[in-house]
Amino acid sequence: MVWDVCSWRDMGPLIHLETTLTGDRYLSILPDHLHSFMSILNFDGLGQFQQDNATPHTSRVATKGLQEHSSDFRHFHWPPKSPEMNIIEDIRDALLHAVEKRSPPPCTPMDLLTALQDSWCEFPPGYLQTLVESMPRRFESLLHARGGPARY
Repeated sequence: MVWDVCSWRDMGPLIHLETTLTGDRYLSILPDHLHSFMSILNFDGLGQFQQDNATPHTSRVATKGLQEHSSDFRHFHWPPKSPEMNIIEDIRDALLHAVEKRSPPPCTPMDLLTALQDSWCEFPPGYLQTLVESMPRRFESLLHARGGPARY
């Protein structure tokens, strides 16, 4: 399993997780990886952090931990069960597709991790901006679908 972070401008680190992600493990990742990434990109303190609504992210311990660090960055809350509103789903799909196209395909867990990290670093310039700029269409589709499944 991997954890990732990105912004409109930059891909952040792709972190290999040795085990299943829990709320406590999630909080242990944030100080070393999210906080430093956010401070580099948003030195003015105006950055917003969006996460999906995975159980470790919305656990009591993670929610409390994010509230305690609310002065470091703003946490943007997303409606539950709305993956079409989260660009990370598109990024993960593109990452999976890039790894599937590799020749030879990864054969071991370490090969897979290397392929994921290489593919992560090879996303073309402008890819993130295109995804972020798709958000108005996504919102419009979601409103048109009255909160149901949306196509954008």
